[in-house]
Amino acid sequence: MSDIIRVEDGADLLALVIPALYQESGIHFFTPNEFSQQLAFMKYEAGKVIPAHVHNPVVREVAYTQETLFIRKGRIRVDFYSQSKKYLESRVLSAGDTILLIKGGHGFEVLEPLEMIEVKQGPYVGEQDKTRFNRNDADIGGGAAG
Repeated sequence: MSDIIRVEDGADLLALVIPALYQESGIHFFTPNEFSQQLAFMKYEAGKVIPAHVHNPVVREVAYTQETLFIRKGRIRVDFYSQSKKYLESRVLSAGDTILLIKGGHGFEVLEPLEMIEVKQGPYVGEQDKTRFNRNDADIGGGAAG
């Protein structure tokens, strides 16, 4: 079993990485109820029945976009930044890995041809949705981990 990787900046949780080899029986939620994006891992034996259901309309307030990336193929480096845009660390993700980006800043470099799926709150509002900034390649070059 691979452990969950937590990327933190002091008391702030910036991201959760669920490695491709993560295993735990049943349902395991990684996120607390106050997060606007919920992430769980489920593993059941054949024959398990999950009752049919519909989701009720519930008004939710979302202040910040949180996004989940599912890496299907290839490798990507994720660079993590504080909310004040200071580089913190990098992690390399591979096929089968999942990451929930919660807070702070992030940037990416594709290391191998990549296929990934992104899930986040919508609708996407273009440039109003994010503030772009320049990365410092000198910091990143020595900080790659994972």
